[in-house]
Amino acid sequence: MLGVIYELRYYTLRPEARETLIELFEREFVESQEAVGAEVVGTFRDPDNPDTFPWIRKFPGMEARRTALEAFYGGPVWKAHRDAANATMLDSDNVLLLRPSPVPVDGFSRSERPPVGATEPPGSLYVATIHHVEPGSAGQFAEKALAVLREAGVPVVACFETEHAENTFPALPVRTEANVFVWFARFDRPEDCRIPSHPVLDERPHQVIRLAPTARSALR
Repeated sequence: MLGVIYELRYYTLRPEARETLIELFEREFVESQEAVGAEVVGTFRDPDNPDTFPWIRKFPGMEARRTALEAFYGGPVWKAHRDAANATMLDSDNVLLLRPSPVPVDGFSRSERPPVGATEPPGSLYVATIHHVEPGSAGQFAEKALAVLREAGVPVVACFETEHAENTFPALPVRTEANVFVWFARFDRPEDCRIPSHPVLDERPHQVIRLAPTARSALR
């Protein structure tokens, strides 16, 4: 039986549209998704790419994902605001479908979400590192990578690997070509961020994304 499923979604936006989308998203698309079973785990700004919007969504499983997405995208809130949301986007298909990696980390710790209208973001910074690994090797790579990160004192909070189950809501594409191991670290302040260079971490192609939580993110 399949377990919990996450989506790491990374949208490319039209120039200077990020704040418009974040304001709309935090006002209209958080509680309305969670009401139908899609947990909005975290919403972020990428400080290095201003015309993007990264966010994370969670489901109890693949069938629950289908049910929740059908309800949300077929429901009144999305229908009322989809044109405004879509007008900010150039690409919304950069989506990794993930499951928690079976390695000993605590996982994400959600905080109480500030109310609608909150504008002050927390001062913390998350860093997501996406390693492209060979099929079937994510667990082995995870053990080696986490040993290096622990030795370096990097505060890893969650680890994931690709979920290869069939996309149960094909209206929203996911990256079926990807085979990845993804780890997240959390720093109290951006200036605390230190990610070591090490042969184990650098042996596979990888991408590092800095994630500054938005005002209403539950990851803070």
